[in-house]
Amino acid sequence: MKKLNVTIQLNMSVPDDWELVETSEGTPVLKLPNGQFMDIAIEPLFATDPEETWSSTEDEDTLNDILDMVDSEEVTYQFVTH
Repeated sequence: MKKLNVTIQLNMSVPDDWELVETSEGTPVLKLPNGQFMDIAIEPLFATDPEETWSSTEDEDTLNDILDMVDSEEVTYQFVTH
């Protein structure tokens, strides 16, 4: 089996009232003003033709098989102020 490193970096413009908070395990997540929390993580997408529409799978076993291949995951959040 080979190792695959995937780095996810997103630059987003978000509302001013979004906040960074940590879970009890120290994982950073976003606190939204409507009482919800959001974590951005990898979700595999599939297509039968790479030029057509991609979608997530509804097959829990397939999703779990893919996610079981992930040895670790790290997403870093940082607000940029100018």
